[in-house]
Amino acid sequence: MTLEFDAKENLQEQDIGLYYSPSTLTFSDAETSSAVSLSRQASQVHLELSLTPYHALAHLKSTSTSNVMEFHDEKRESHQRTLSRSRSFSLLMQNGGGQKSTEVGSFDFPHDKVLKMRQWVLAFAVVDFDLDLGPVVRSVCPPVYLSPSETENIAFSAFPDSLQFDQGTEVHSFRIRVFPDSLHTPCQDSFKRPEPLDGFMYGFSYFSQKRDSNSKRGYRQSSLVLLTHHQYPAFFTSVVSKLGPLFQNHGITMLETGCHNVANWPSPSPGSTLELGFLGSVLHVELPTSIDSQQLVETASFGGGFDPTEHLLASSVPLYPPSINLFEASLSHLWSVWECLILCEPILVYGPSPSMTSQAVWWLRDLIRPIPLAADIRPYFTIHDRDHALLVNKSPPKTGLVIGVTNPFFEKSCTHWPHVLSVGRKTRPGTTVVAGPSAGWTTKTHRRYISKDRQLLKRLEKACTSSTLDRMQASLELRRHFCSRTNAVLVPLNRYLNTLIPSPAERNTTLCLRRLKPFNTAEFFSSLRSSPSALPFKSSSKQREFYEKWLRTPAFGLWLARQEEVVQDALRQKT
Repeated sequence: MTLEFDAKENLQEQDIGLYYSPSTLTFSDAETSSAVSLSRQASQVHLELSLTPYHALAHLKSTSTSNVMEFHDEKRESHQRTLSRSRSFSLLMQNGGGQKSTEVGSFDFPHDKVLKMRQWVLAFAVVDFDLDLGPVVRSVCPPVYLSPSETENIAFSAFPDSLQFDQGTEVHSFRIRVFPDSLHTPCQDSFKRPEPLDGFMYGFSYFSQKRDSNSKRGYRQSSLVLLTHHQYPAFFTSVVSKLGPLFQNHGITMLETGCHNVANWPSPSPGSTLELGFLGSVLHVELPTSIDSQQLVETASFGGGFDPTEHLLASSVPLYPPSINLFEASLSHLWSVWECLILCEPILVYGPSPSMTSQAVWWLRDLIRPIPLAADIRPYFTIHDRDHALLVNKSPPKTGLVIGVTNPFFEKSCTHWPHVLSVGRKTRPGTTVVAGPSAGWTTKTHRRYISKDRQLLKRLEKACTSSTLDRMQASLELRRHFCSRTNAVLVPLNRYLNTLIPSPAERNTTLCLRRLKPFNTAEFFSSLRSSPSALPFKSSSKQREFYEKWLRTPAFGLWLARQEEVVQDALRQKT
C-alpha cells in the first residue's frame, strides 16, 4: 500500500508525531514503519539530570518552572542524584542547567483547599511543545507528585500525534495507568495524592495551536490538562472547555480562579444532582449512582426536564458534536460493534484526531452499562505510553481491550487484531485519502447473533444528512437503543438469579450461608429455553451460542460477583 501526504511546510513546522518530510512525499508501509521507529528513537535520547526529591519542598505553592529552578539551585549541593530520562521528561523535575523554560506563574493555595479540590480534580497541568525537548510539562497547579513515567505519559497524551489544523483548538481525553511507585514515593503530605479509584488517572486536555512569529516553528502549541481519578467525560470535558480558552488568553489568574471554584464544590456524592459554580457560570451536573450505572436523558433528575444546553450527565459522553458523526461510515455495523463489546472482544478504534477517538471510546464504554467494565479502555493511546509494549505487540490483544489511536503506525502493528473501527464520515468522491484505515468497520471473526433494527437504521441514515439538532436527537436515540439492548441481555440472567435467592425457610436453617445458591449453567439454559430473551436473536441456536460465549467472559464473572454482594447485603439486613 502507498500513502500520500501533501505537506505544505517543512518538517520543523509540522505538528508533533508527524514523521513525513517536506513537500509531497510518497512512501511505502516499510518506510512508514522505519520512520516511526526513528521517531521513537529520537525521543529516547538520555540526559543526566540533578534531581531534588519532592519531600524537600517546604510549603505549598503552585509550581512554575522558575520556582523549581530557584529551589534546585539552592539545594543542588545537598541533593545530588542522577536519573536517566527521555527528552520528553518534565521540566518541573530538572535543574536549571542550560534548559529553556517558559514562565507560567504561581499562586498561593491553602492546604485545606487542595484537599477539597482533589475530591474532584487532582491538578491542572500546563504542557508546552519545546523544539529541543518535545512536549514538556511546564507546571502543575496545585503541586502534586507525578512519577517520571506519568509525567511523560501526560506530556505526550496532551498533544495530538497527527496534524490537526493550521490554527485552532480541540479537546480530548486519555487514561493512563497509575503504578504503585507513584503513590508511595516519600514526599511532603502536601504533595501526596489520593489513591486512584480503579488504578488509573484520567486526563482531559484543551489543546491550542496558534501562529507565533517568535517561534522557530511559526506557531505555538500548548495544552491545559485536567487530571482526575473520576470517569466523568461529559462533565470534565465541559470544565476544561470553559477554562482552557480563558487560561490561554488571561494566564495564571484564570487557573487560580478555577482551582478556587473547584475547591468550593461540595463533595461528590453518588447519585446526586448538583449546581456547581465555575468561572462565572453554573454547571448543572448529575453524578451516577455507581460507575457502572446508566445515566439516561429520560431518567435524569433535573427539575423541569433535561436541557442538553445546560445539563450534564457526568459519566456519559458529551452531546456535542453529535456522536452519530463519528459512526456515519459504520452505521449498519454498529449492532456487530455492540455485540463485540458485550462479548469482551478487543477493538482498535482509529480516527484522524484524538478528540474523535476519545469521544468514540467513551461512547462505546457507555453502551455496556450496567454490565461492569472488566477490561482496559484507552480513549487516546500513543506509542509513547508506558503500556505500549504491554497492549500492542505480536500476541493476541487482551480480552475486551478498546484503544483509540490516531497514529498510522498502529494500522501496521495491529494487523492481527480481529476488529477495527475507523471513525468518521463516509468518504466522498474526490476526497483526499489520508493515512490509516478508511472510515468503517472491519472484522475478521464476528458474525452477528442478533438482528439489527432496520427502521432505526433508516432514521439514522436520514439524520446524517440533516441538521445538527436532528443528528443530536438521532445520537440520543441510538444510545438509548443500545442501552436498552444491554439491559435486555441481563433479563434472562436476573430471572434465573431470582431462583437462587434462599427462601425465608432456607434462611432460617443453620446450613444456609445467607447468599445466592451456586450458579448452574445447565439450569440457566433450561430456564432460557422456557423463557427466551426478548432480544431478536436470529435463531434459538444463536441465542444459546451468544450466552455460552458471554458466560465465559470476565464481564460475566464480575457481574455475578456484584449480584452476589447485593443479595448478601440484602439478606444480612433482613436478619
